[in-house]
Amino acid sequence: MSATIALVDDDRNILTSVSIAMQAEGYVTRLYPDGESALKAILENPADLGIFDIKMPRMDGLELLRRLREKSDMPVIFLTSKDEELDEALGLAMGADDYITKPFSQRLLIARVKAILRRATYDRPLANGESTDEPEPMIRGRLEMDPARHHVKWDGKSVTLTVTEFLILEALANRPGVVRTRDQLMDAAYQDDIYVDDRTIDSHIKRLRRKFREVDPDFAAIDTLYGAGYRFADS
Repeated sequence: MSATIALVDDDRNILTSVSIAMQAEGYVTRLYPDGESALKAILENPADLGIFDIKMPRMDGLELLRRLREKSDMPVIFLTSKDEELDEALGLAMGADDYITKPFSQRLLIARVKAILRRATYDRPLANGESTDEPEPMIRGRLEMDPARHHVKWDGKSVTLTVTEFLILEALANRPGVVRTRDQLMDAAYQDDIYVDDRTIDSHIKRLRRKFREVDPDFAAIDTLYGAGYRFADS
């Protein structure tokens, strides 16, 4: 059965273009121009994933997520503007699964949707006789990563990462001690034809360190090698 995606944005052009891209991948889409109409519809007829703009009239994306989280754990991706870093952080703290900055590549958005829906599939209980070929969890010292579910633990404590952050950390932890250039991390987290500048990778690394230091103030497993890149070096 095709997954259903709730698209919420007051920009009709974005709603239309994203809907066309998602339908081309086989997804069913439902379109809403604001958070207020979306909240009522999603609670009455749940979707498998939501893609929400943050800045909207009547009810913005953050309030929509807050209200939904009272009754639903539906995965959510935020669409944000470059000047909304504070809103991004708040949205992630409230339980959003990822965010993508406008203007964005439809292929990148589709890749994030597939990753999150795949994780949700692994997380649900299996029916009798049903099986899934799950990738093996990865353990690197105090770090535990479950690629199937995008779950991460440090010293046994859960660390909530976005899909992008997970992919960057996975690329580093796959080969401990090996320096990964920014270009290599871009290739791991994005698609080859999507350009992001060095500062984007640096920002993700800063967020990774901050999240791990929330569970371990002494976290220092991601090294910066100036002029070269980053490496995972947990002893």
